[in-house]
Amino acid sequence: MRAVVLQPTYLPWMGYFGMIDIADTFVFYDDVQFSVQSWQQRNKIKSANGNWMWLSVPIVRKFGQNINVVRINNATNWKKKHWASIYQSYTKAPCFEQYKAEIEGIFQVEWENLGDLNISIIRKLSKLLGVRMPEFIKSSEFGDIAGQKTDRLLLVLERIGADEYISGPAAKGYIDIDGFKESGMKLYWYEYKHPVYSQIKGDFMPYLSAIDLLFNTGGDAINYIREGSKNALILDEGIR
Repeated sequence: MRAVVLQPTYLPWMGYFGMIDIADTFVFYDDVQFSVQSWQQRNKIKSANGNWMWLSVPIVRKFGQNINVVRINNATNWKKKHWASIYQSYTKAPCFEQYKAEIEGIFQVEWENLGDLNISIIRKLSKLLGVRMPEFIKSSEFGDIAGQKTDRLLLVLERIGADEYISGPAAKGYIDIDGFKESGMKLYWYEYKHPVYSQIKGDFMPYLSAIDLLFNTGGDAINYIREGSKNALILDEGIR
């Protein structure tokens, strides 16, 4: 069984959904430490003037808290601001009207927890983008998994019965290859090749939230996601 384990991020980019599309089981790694001003609470869209801009969810800061307990700071009307920015940026996009109500609905819910917000967005966007839906699990549901870094990750993978693990290349600096080798589990690196698609307003800009792909390409979004996934899986040399 092929597994992907990723932290739930806010309005993720298309490569995130490429990993969902090829997973049998997708684990939201939500009981690990939250990082302030990371992808966990913000992402980029292309603004109406053709430049990129951040959309950041305000949070109640507490040192050392895990993602699944981070509270959203609703003292400011961030939902109204985010939707206004999205509307202004994409109202003239070819597929905006088709998906407008679904995306606007995200910002009409009274969210209290950042992890719940992100997971709900990811599940909704997965359906709208047309990716193959795996089994979704939250690591916090296990409750009793101890250990650090690779040891803990392997325990999560063992718990769900995985025999293949797919990781983004950013993890190469801290994943213990020997640990995977000893476990007998195959380790693949996911080297996504960002495709170019038609965008409104200026030159093509990669690595934006996947809502940019959705509003610009609509039903063709899944084809672009899978184009980037072609030949993206690379089996780690140390485990061959």
